[in-house]
Parts: sequence; structure tokens; C-alpha cells
Amino acid sequence: MHLCHTQTMAHSSSDEWVILIHGLFGDSDNLKNLAKTLNCFANVLLVDLPDHGQSPETESFDFVDYAKMITNTIIRANIQNPHIVGHSLGGKMAMVMALNNMLTIRSLVIADIAPVAYPPRHDAVFNALNQIELDKIQNRTEVKSIFDQALQDEGTRQFLLKSLKQRDSKWDWAFNLTLLERDYIKLIDWPFDDLSSNVPTLFIKGGDSEYIQSSMQNAIRASFPKAKAHIIEGAGHWLHAQKPLVFNRVVARFLQSQT
Repeated sequence: MHLCHTQTMAHSSSDEWVILIHGLFGDSDNLKNLAKTLNCFANVLLVDLPDHGQSPETESFDFVDYAKMITNTIIRANIQNPHIVGHSLGGKMAMVMALNNMLTIRSLVIADIAPVAYPPRHDAVFNALNQIELDKIQNRTEVKSIFDQALQDEGTRQFLLKSLKQRDSKWDWAFNLTLLERDYIKLIDWPFDDLSSNVPTLFIKGGDSEYIQSSMQNAIRASFPKAKAHIIEGAGHWLHAQKPLVFNRVVARFLQSQT
């Protein structure tokens, strides 16, 4: 049984657990700032998605297989009835776990993603990543120069640079680029329109982001009848990095209201 790589922040007296799941191209460090805030009142488990960070690579992307791997990781850690917070693809995985009743979940926080299929929107990212010859680069500055030309959004450039890792003098991405690009059409899909969950759920939208739109409200309500919404103004898709104090406060307040 394959398990995801995790980081744990234990609380000295609380029996509450919060699971944090990062988004596409990231790793568990992306939500470390949030974890520190939540650790003031709960135990926190940060998870590397399959094919990301230090988690095992898979043969192909599959929503259910990914969700089962995360679920097995939580069960193996002897964590029961957790809250789950997921950003972007991590939010989709949290929703898959809830909709398929893979384990008992106390509450969900879904950051800037909806239970819908999305059109392709990462062509420029894949193009930029494929311009990097990892066996030839000497430092991050070289990669940044390529990203500066290939990617318009500074937040995206900085985010991807964080996933460039050096191990044993060799550079590599902290994600399985070959698989994610090959199976990209699968991970932007959403094959769960006929399922619903009564788990209390908060959807947090970046005010400047297009990932959650008013046209998606019916899909959200159909899948999560107990859904609530919060908009963080002045933030885009990387809302946890752009408005960390506000984001952390909104997540903490909701989770504490569900304990």
C-alpha cells in the first residue's frame, strides 16, 4: 500500500486534526504558514500529493486512486474525523474524499476551486517548464530568466521556482512533470456530478481569481448543500500566499466553529 509523504505538527493537548493538501505543482511546504496558525489549537498533518514533493510517483493520474492514497495515509496515522483543507487540486482531492465517503470528515475548506471540469489553462506553464534543461542549468537565476520571458504572472513564476529542488548537485522539479503533462486533461476534469456530501464546507475564493465563478454556484450547492462562501478581496488563485493573514484567519475561524 503506497502512502503519501507527510509532515506533522502536534498539539500538546488537542485531539483535533486538520489535514492540509496543497495544489498542482506544489508540495506540503506551500501551506506551512497556515499550518503554524492552525497548530495553535489543533494537530496538523501536511500531505504531499502523489506525484508531488516526496510522495511516491504513480503510473497515471486518477482522482479516486489519488484520494485513496491520501485516505490510507490518514488512516495509517490513526487520525479520525479530521478537518480537511485543500487548495486548487488539493481542494479537488478533498472533495473527492468527501463525495465518495472514503472516511468521516468533520469539515472541509476548499480554497479557490469548484467541483466542475475546467478548460485547459496551464499551457504557458508547461511550455515554460519544458524550456528548462535541468541537466544544464547552473542556478535558479537561469531558470528565472526563462520564466520571466515565458510567464506573465509573477506569482506563478515564484511559485514554480519554489518547486525547483537541488539534490546531490542535480536540479529537479518537486513534481512528476511527465505524468502531469500527459494526464493533464484528466486532472482538470470532474467525473462526480452525481454525488453529494453533507459535510460542512467553506469555499474560499480569491476576489481576483477566475477559478470560482457565479455560474458554478449551482454545481457547488448540488455537491455540497451545506456550503458557505467567503471572498478574499485583492487575492488571486494563490490567495494563501497573497493574503496569508486574512486567509489563515478565515480558515481558523471556520474550523473552530465546527469543533
